[in-house]
Amino acid sequence: MRTAAFKSYKNGYYNFWFENGEELAFEDVHPRVLKQFDLKNDEGLIDKDFKITFVEDEDGDDVFYRIESLKPL
Repeated sequence: MRTAAFKSYKNGYYNFWFENGEELAFEDVHPRVLKQFDLKNDEGLIDKDFKITFVEDEDGDDVFYRIESLKPL
């Protein structure tokens, strides 16, 4: 698990900034996570820090990221 702050949901991407300054845009979120957190609509979650677990999936030259779990700090 890594620590990241939720920054926005734009154009189908969930944007998080990590403690090391890295920014990642996630295309997919596990449905269980979306039941817990309304990342698309709840502006109260912006800039909130989470422990995040995600997977990286490659499709040829493309890399996709999927959030598997979020735990608020």
